[in-house]
Amino acid sequence: MIQQDLPAFRALADPTRRAILVMLRDQDLSVAQVSQQFDMTRAAVKKHLTVLSDGGLISTQKRGRERINTLNPRGMAPVLDWLSFFDAFWDDRLATLKSAIEKDNQ
Repeated sequence: MIQQDLPAFRALADPTRRAILVMLRDQDLSVAQVSQQFDMTRAAVKKHLTVLSDGGLISTQKRGRERINTLNPRGMAPVLDWLSFFDAFWDDRLATLKSAIEKDNQ
């Protein structure tokens, strides 16, 4: 299970890719529109979009000569599942600590 989750984590590891995801939250954008927001080449932006697509976080659709990028919220599911494990872990640890403190205070 961890192996298939790695592309999403790889995609989220870079601040530029996280910024692109935020941009796509509001609207679908072409490669050119995304490129205008960054001080890098269009080819570099395209590589970031490819990593996001490989991670399942965006989908790309061809419209005429443009490729339109769309946020795929379901792509975050593996990340959220992984984080939920640690959320439950810390909930259990903190509940145990709270019980121990309350026991000592009695």
